[in-house]
Amino acid sequence: MFGFGMLIDILKKNPKKIIFTEGTDARVLEAASRLLASNFLHPILVGTEDRVYASAEESGFNIRGAEIINPKEFDRMDEMVDMFCELRKSKGVTPEQARGILSQNNYFGTMLVKMGVGDALLGGATYSTADTVRPALQLIKTKPGNKIVSSCFILVRPSATGENEVLAMADCAINIHPTEDELVEIAGETAACAKIFGIDPKVGFLSYSTLGSGKGEDVDKMRNAAAKSKEKYPDLPIEGEMQFDAAVSPRVARTKCPDSSIAGHINTFIFPDINSGNIGYKIAQRLGNFEAYGPILLGLNAPINDLSRGCNASEVYSMAIITAALVDA
Repeated sequence: MFGFGMLIDILKKNPKKIIFTEGTDARVLEAASRLLASNFLHPILVGTEDRVYASAEESGFNIRGAEIINPKEFDRMDEMVDMFCELRKSKGVTPEQARGILSQNNYFGTMLVKMGVGDALLGGATYSTADTVRPALQLIKTKPGNKIVSSCFILVRPSATGENEVLAMADCAINIHPTEDELVEIAGETAACAKIFGIDPKVGFLSYSTLGSGKGEDVDKMRNAAAKSKEKYPDLPIEGEMQFDAAVSPRVARTKCPDSSIAGHINTFIFPDINSGNIGYKIAQRLGNFEAYGPILLGLNAPINDLSRGCNASEVYSMAIITAALVDA
């Protein structure tokens, strides 16, 4: 069952480099100082050396040995500009325009991943989600066979048995009104992500209806998405459409969907839209005493993740480990 020790053990076998786009942020610096004391993840801070070290000293964090890359002094900038122009040639981006765009840490950091300088990227401590996702979509792009970028949250709560209870919820942060086919892609990506965190995924497509008990377009969307997912992922246990109580309560499941082998035991939840997903994971976090990790972006060619602007240093550290662990997934 999931624990950060499990992910750290994975990284120790093959340490990674992670780009932090906000190299002067105190929370990032605290997380970087912890990582520098380890041997499983190497932080690369974007910024000017003077400002990064001044911020670290002011905050009281030791970042000796950190790799700091200043966009204005990057020795491969000409190569980066050429690559950027090629990636954005459909938009007619000129080298001069590219240099201006690459002066922004979010774009520069994303290109460092594209060029292989870093394996993954974590941003968003001061940027909006859009400012993290947009460069990733434009430069890293989606994996072959994927049409969208989606996201999931991993929720963790200690149980009475001493093992962590771990759930996956999607999409709670990116796609506002996903279509049936987008929900199919979200389900497959979320189940794959869930496995990394020790979850044996049992996927439920959530609705206000359970297997035909309610009517409406939203019900039809979730029912059809579940059916398409079963066809696309025949080895993945999937149920839906279903109400949340039927998904998690064996007693309710026996009444509402007695023929289902996984109802009442769902651990990977697919929401119909961002409204329900965002509300749902936050209810679990605030009232259910789950720790929520994410949003974890899914479907990209390299791990790029977004922090909440209200995050703390512990969350930066945790998300750095999670992001790096996705590199070889």
